[in-house]
Amino acid sequence: MLHHGPSRTWPAATPALGPILPDPILPGRVLVIEDSRAQRMMLCTLLRRWGHQVVDCDNALAALDVAMDPTITLILSDWMMPGLTGPEFCRRLRALRREAYAYVILLTSRSEDGDLTEGLAAGADDFLTKPVRAPELRARMNAGARIVAMQREMVDKNRRLSDALDQIRALYTTLDRDLDEARRLQQAQLQDRFRRFPGADVSLWLKPSGPIGGDMVGWFPVHDRMIGVFGLDVAGHGVASAMIAARVAGMLSAATPDQNIALTRGPDGSFLPLSPDLAAARLNRMILREMGGERYFTLCLGFLDLATGQMRMVQAGHPHPMLLRKGGDIDLLGTGGLPIGLVEDASYTTLNLQLAPGDRLVIHSDGLTECPGADGTTLDEPGLAALLARYADLTGPDLLAALDRDLSDFAGTPALPDDASAVVIDYRG
Repeated sequence: MLHHGPSRTWPAATPALGPILPDPILPGRVLVIEDSRAQRMMLCTLLRRWGHQVVDCDNALAALDVAMDPTITLILSDWMMPGLTGPEFCRRLRALRREAYAYVILLTSRSEDGDLTEGLAAGADDFLTKPVRAPELRARMNAGARIVAMQREMVDKNRRLSDALDQIRALYTTLDRDLDEARRLQQAQLQDRFRRFPGADVSLWLKPSGPIGGDMVGWFPVHDRMIGVFGLDVAGHGVASAMIAARVAGMLSAATPDQNIALTRGPDGSFLPLSPDLAAARLNRMILREMGGERYFTLCLGFLDLATGQMRMVQAGHPHPMLLRKGGDIDLLGTGGLPIGLVEDASYTTLNLQLAPGDRLVIHSDGLTECPGADGTTLDEPGLAALLARYADLTGPDLLAALDRDLSDFAGTPALPDDASAVVIDYRG
């Protein structure tokens, strides 16, 4: 039988209640389970005077349904009751899936250690010995209320933490999706990874250290008998570097020759190459104006006359290109130079070279030569030169595939610590 509401008659024999003081912490509601009507009335009256909202019940079996109310956070239960004892009530209560934790205090005249162990094992939180004394009851109730409040705070913080983690996961999912899209766009900028021109083959390779990177390689036509090639490496990694790499690649794009920073118009309106040193200086001024010196990149830019094999090239801080002669010799080209976007009014030098039929020119980023091995050493220029000599008989795409495989083996991981890129020009003449 369930009883609700404050209408109770206080027995004449009830002890003095003492002054009514506000409790510092009050839980939602208190459930009192007591088969003795007089004891139940006494407990309910005390709790209400202390500011608690009370629901009472005269048997433990019916109280199980009442206890499912999540607003009930403290439960006072007699130990010995017909039908279902206090420990049995605790055991069944803990087996239920409540939304919030309920703090249970068992009222008992037992004091044996075995009895207390039984109650704790059943799921009780505290004990109070009969006859109940008001000060002790109030102290136990306050202690239970504090524990319930801390537990609720912990649950709330865990919920907020879980919500925050869900938001972070959603953000990372969105970021991963955006990075994947950016990676595809970056790879799409490579144009054809292999292109056969009259007199020369051009092969491109790009391997970012993450989803996207700051390296970029490419080629662009100048006119029927001349092409431009470039390799660049933006300092740093990630989205910012990739955006700058894409921006510079757009300045050297074949899609919009009017906006290609390395080209100019001849008297007849046709496109002509700028001197590579002038193109580098022009690009340096533009990047300094846009970036303010906060970002810089290395660059190797060259123009190849497909008919004669003559090539004019500028090296702006980029690693020395390697020229593999048909006879087997390997030459390191260039004198270094300053990176683009680092020093105002920097000057650059144009390198002139002559390719013979059967020669191979490799423009690469430092992701190859500075690739660390499992033993801590780096590949360096001699190591790269040895790999290029080993695969001299392979086509450009096959050479780059072999380099990709060997670099991963050398590093001991498929993911290299730095972006890596290369342009391979096989001159046929």
